[in-house]
Amino acid sequence: MKKLFFSVILMAFAFATYAQVPATTISPNEVKTDMAVFTWDNTSHDFGKIKQGIPATHEFKFTNTGKTPLIITNVQASCGCTTPDWTKEPVMPGGQGFIKATYNAASPGAFNKTVTVTANIETGFVQLTIRGEVQVAETGK
Repeated sequence: MKKLFFSVILMAFAFATYAQVPATTISPNEVKTDMAVFTWDNTSHDFGKIKQGIPATHEFKFTNTGKTPLIITNVQASCGCTTPDWTKEPVMPGGQGFIKATYNAASPGAFNKTVTVTANIETGFVQLTIRGEVQVAETGK
């Protein structure tokens, strides 16, 4: 009885794995042509030393070098201290857009934050980085 049960399970497993074989195989070197492509001027920015209480903003610029419109579906900062803004309309092939990151500089000390951009690109998202050091505001005596 155990042998029969084991044989049935083995056959079911074999059929299930055979059904998972794709009808067409795509080479790992093939590039998906139906995706948009970000080409960035840069993906990180160092503000250096900034004054406490004065927000710092950097605009990341990109070009869509793909063959389809680039659609940004979400931009999410790694914390509430960074506010993103971005190109909301689709960016046509050859067109340009932006992601703006504003750091509020409320707390003194070094910072290193990311902004995740979700779009119709092959990897699904890209991360941008801002960093710097907030200097304590001097008090006037």
